[in-house]
Amino acid sequence: MQGGLGRRITAASAMLAGVIGGVFAALAFAVAEERETSRLALHSQQALATANQLERLLVDIETGERGYLLTGQDKYLEPWRAARAEVPVVGQQLERSSITPEQHRRADRIVRSVESYITDHSEPVVAQARAGGPSARSPATFDNGKRRIDGARAQFTEFATAERQLSAARATESARTFRWLVGGGIAGATGSVLLIGVFAGYLMRFIVAPVRQAAEMSGRLAAGDLGVRMPAQGIGEIGVLSRSFNAMGRSLQQHRAELIASRARVVAATDRARYRIERDLHDGVQQRLVALTLDVRVIEADLPAGAEPVRRDLRAIATGLNEALDELREVSRGIHPAILTEAGLPAALRALARRSGLAVELDAHVPGRLADPVEIAVYYLVAEALTNVAKHADATVVRVEIEADPRELRLVIRDDGVGGATPARGSGLIGLTDRVEALGGTLRLTSPPGAGTELAVILPITDDPPGSRQS
Repeated sequence: MQGGLGRRITAASAMLAGVIGGVFAALAFAVAEERETSRLALHSQQALATANQLERLLVDIETGERGYLLTGQDKYLEPWRAARAEVPVVGQQLERSSITPEQHRRADRIVRSVESYITDHSEPVVAQARAGGPSARSPATFDNGKRRIDGARAQFTEFATAERQLSAARATESARTFRWLVGGGIAGATGSVLLIGVFAGYLMRFIVAPVRQAAEMSGRLAAGDLGVRMPAQGIGEIGVLSRSFNAMGRSLQQHRAELIASRARVVAATDRARYRIERDLHDGVQQRLVALTLDVRVIEADLPAGAEPVRRDLRAIATGLNEALDELREVSRGIHPAILTEAGLPAALRALARRSGLAVELDAHVPGRLADPVEIAVYYLVAEALTNVAKHADATVVRVEIEADPRELRLVIRDDGVGGATPARGSGLIGLTDRVEALGGTLRLTSPPGAGTELAVILPITDDPPGSRQS
């Protein structure tokens, strides 16, 4: 079958309806055939009963006639008269109950034979006997009557035998037809069940299963697994759904890749800008403040004796310049730590631990230098985490564990504080999550109330592109 699901389902439904309709039609025909057979059987019984009744009337006529001829008593003529009066009515009933042409002809011959016996023999004989004619009681008369009665009875026997044979033939044919119809009905019902099973299996395999798979894939897609795909060889609209789903997945995957690349470029540009600002402060403003401090010291040293007020003023200026220089160095360290560029990640983290107001246990296993984005991300992750712990966790100790292999870096930060940390409580964790995801990593926060906080980060390690190392 070609076409969409609607055409396929319509064709399958029409086939199933045809089979079921055929089964019901066969059963209805079987019922009608059985009813017709019953009707014909009833007619046969009526015909046989009517023939027996007519035969008994003939016997009553013959018996009454014979009794009167032998005894001369009028009492024997009473059943004779009654039977003779009923013969026309019963004869008509026999002719009406014979529904086949052959049986109708036999019934007509029987009726004529009975009527002939009455009009041509019995009535004249009784009339002669009542008149006292001696021929009415002669042996010839009795022989003639017996011959007529035997002939009529033979016709009755022939009629009954033919009717029974006809009824048996009808019953045999009806039984054969009924068996065929019942067998066909059973075969049709079995075929219907099989077709229903095949149709249900077809629906399950080619419609329900793909739709269920599409629902499962949609859930995975909604959960962030943009690489999930459906088999594209579905039929009809299911195939269109599969191809559309895959196209949507590829589009989302491409857009996410573009978004991640864009975020990575933004993060990289921000880090480069921070590094340039730090270098400008270090090479420009810091050097200028150092030079001014030295100039003030030189002027102070060249002052003559007795210029103590001026010397105090110069000493205060130098102290202020030193304090401004320290503050500037602290600011430039927050913008971009020079020690990270110069000494690497473990040294920069040790410096962070020393400056922290908490007890920090650092366990770093980093073989060599890593790419700048990775080192910068880890540095700011630890810095932000230490700041958050100091502000909110009410912790006594923080443990920082770092382990790097050729493929990925794993960072775990734990504290023994009050827990209950959520990204919704501040923008720091959100910013860290953005930085981690921009590098293709994952960040998991576990912070049950009263059981401390654990921040677990996995970052992929990429080759450091040429010229990316800041110096």
